[in-house]
Amino acid sequence: MNLKKHLNSKTLGQLFFIAVVTLPVLSGLVYATLYSLGFVGVLNKGFTTENWEAIFFGSPFWTSILFSFYVAVTSIVLSLVFSLSMALSWKKALQKGALSTAMYLPLCFPGTVMAFFMFQLLSKSGFLSRLGFTAGILSELNQFPALINDAYGIGIIITSVVLITPFFVILFSNMYRSENIANYKQLASTFGATKLQLLTKVTLPILLKKSSVTIYLFVIFVMGSYEIPLLLGRQSPQMISVAILQKIQRFNLYDIPKGFAMSILYVLIIISVLLLLYFRNRDFFKTETNA
Repeated sequence: MNLKKHLNSKTLGQLFFIAVVTLPVLSGLVYATLYSLGFVGVLNKGFTTENWEAIFFGSPFWTSILFSFYVAVTSIVLSLVFSLSMALSWKKALQKGALSTAMYLPLCFPGTVMAFFMFQLLSKSGFLSRLGFTAGILSELNQFPALINDAYGIGIIITSVVLITPFFVILFSNMYRSENIANYKQLASTFGATKLQLLTKVTLPILLKKSSVTIYLFVIFVMGSYEIPLLLGRQSPQMISVAILQKIQRFNLYDIPKGFAMSILYVLIIISVLLLLYFRNRDFFKTETNA
């Protein structure tokens, strides 16, 4: 009887998830597909593939994809370097005290708030440039390097790193204790392992392997972020989310089906990459419940 109740509650939970999450997403994808193919929309004239051809064979979409991938990978790599360094250097301080509490503070700020903060900090008329001008380092404000609305997405990367790094610090700090890495290091030391070997052969492989799924998801998350690149990026190159929404929300009605085609193609690319990673090495996607 208890098993039957458990199965019924589990089934209801799955149905609720499908109704609340899956159905709206699928409905949106179906509508976007129909719009891009000319079946629905203000200017629809029946089935056509010209919108897909314009996106697939044009350079703006792929430029946005590559730029988004570059920003995401760079942000995640820098965040991993900083977070691993802090988590391994401040192991005891992160367990309790002021530092353990302060590490949660950046996680309280939405991306929009952090983007505005970084704009005030890093722009040519921002706090750092004025500080440099007051200190005599800069003879004029325009000498400050372009870190906002630049072609390399430096402002976007810095903001993403500031937002993501505290999360990974907390993750790696908790994982270091839960995986008993200290015991593994002590065992390896008895066999003559050096400090460098303990880091590269024991600590880093365990932490990165256990957090691999989270890292992949954060790459996708940064690639699809909207508020930060909208405020700190430039018109060209654009990150993919900004490029898609500008196509859909601008006044040119002929760009709307192209925007929907871009969104569907982007979703297909992300799903294909996830499936490729999964089938090439399924261990990366295993969790404690299905290991």
